[in-house]
Amino acid sequence: MRKILIANRGEIALRIMKTAQKMGIKTVAVYSEVDRHSPHVKFADEAVLLGPAPSSESYLVMEKIIKAAKDTGAEGIHPGYGFLSENAVFARMVEDHGISFIGPRPHAIEVMGNKLAAKEAVRDYDIPMVPGIEEAITDVALAQKIAKEIGFPILIKASAGGGGKGMRVVENSKDLPEQMDRAISEAQAAFGDGSVFIEKYVGSPRHIEIQVLADTHGNIVHLFERECSVQRRHQKVVEEAPSAVLTPEIRKAMGEAAIKVAKACDYVGAGTVEFLLDENKDFYFLEMNTRLQVEHPVSEIIAGVDLVEQQIKVARGEKLAFTQDDLKIQGHALEVRVYAEDPLANFMPSIGTLSTYKTPVGEGIRVDDGFEEGMEVPIYYDPMISKLITYGKDRAEAIQLMIKAIGNYKVEGVATTLPFGKFVCEHEAFTSGDFDTHFVKNYYSPEQLEKQYAEERRIAGLIGLKLYLENKVIVTSPTTVSSNWQKSRI
Repeated sequence: MRKILIANRGEIALRIMKTAQKMGIKTVAVYSEVDRHSPHVKFADEAVLLGPAPSSESYLVMEKIIKAAKDTGAEGIHPGYGFLSENAVFARMVEDHGISFIGPRPHAIEVMGNKLAAKEAVRDYDIPMVPGIEEAITDVALAQKIAKEIGFPILIKASAGGGGKGMRVVENSKDLPEQMDRAISEAQAAFGDGSVFIEKYVGSPRHIEIQVLADTHGNIVHLFERECSVQRRHQKVVEEAPSAVLTPEIRKAMGEAAIKVAKACDYVGAGTVEFLLDENKDFYFLEMNTRLQVEHPVSEIIAGVDLVEQQIKVARGEKLAFTQDDLKIQGHALEVRVYAEDPLANFMPSIGTLSTYKTPVGEGIRVDDGFEEGMEVPIYYDPMISKLITYGKDRAEAIQLMIKAIGNYKVEGVATTLPFGKFVCEHEAFTSGDFDTHFVKNYYSPEQLEKQYAEERRIAGLIGLKLYLENKVIVTSPTTVSSNWQKSRI
């Protein structure tokens, strides 16, 4: 594989290209009109315009991407994450045109892309699952019966997708009909599939995911876990590896369960198996993401493995060069997603021009981004600007380095979630490790952030006053001392 096309944009496209370049592989970028001057376009060996800014006319048009690959002689296509990365039709189309899809086989994408199908696939592998019904329903009367059997509160979830869409927590029987109608409607609008299912709502869960890697020769390993419990609107915003609460025994059990999930769908490449961990440290299978995750850098760092490099090698038919016994956890890694969103305004998107954009540098600091100073943050795509990652010998060191790195990250022109990231890293619940997926709901508010700003301004003012007083020089002109200058003026 001497040339690959990256069917994506921004930071993930650039991140993939850097590994490909390291491997001596030429890269082809694709871009929309609004991304014409983006760093990933400049970095690639070749670039092909797909069309107008809306993704429905550019990054999501399969035929245009296939044509770009054929026209440039690309032998492989890496989908990154988002867009077409979990589209089985696209994966099959790529293969049908004699091009390697750098990802799992279409069958695995289809099975794991539907939560109900995924649960059915792993049913015989003795993997714990949250109590509930494992089939799609629309009948409210049946939903009421199931809910009474497993007990309120319950969770209604869309079968065909995630990201919090089509998801409703129902506390009692009275609210069930309305919440079910809303979930079905939202799922239909978001995924074109209104199928929903019901499961027991876990009250204080932690979101733990296991990174797996499989080759075409039957070898599967896991690269330990990521803690992804700090979320807003069911979207992850702070991730770390390893988790602060897993014992070696639980880690081993979850890793083995994740490998079983990968076997259940004949998985190939890099993937992520997601679990809920309850307050009793019992874990339950949620779903599998059949692509590279946004938060993959923290797993790469603690395991010492370049996941993109492994994806490409697996797509070339190579065997994994290491076994599970070769992998050891090394230190601690933390990632804060930097979004162009205003944390003081309910995380509303903040669109504008990056009039100032300076990233932090130093040992233990990594920034994956796709922006440069002077660029506009477009309204057409996800508002993530970058991923800020820190690495330390332990969790405390990684957190302190993150706080320092956030302070050295200079962004003007748009509001960002950097202050929120700092808020999380300084909060006692986070530093102690005693938190769950309700962290934002329980601890964060714009008022809390404003209070942090006010305290920082107060401290800065005191430091400024102290420095002024220490360096103050009082200049006086003595009147009793004879002066030649004064005499010369007489």
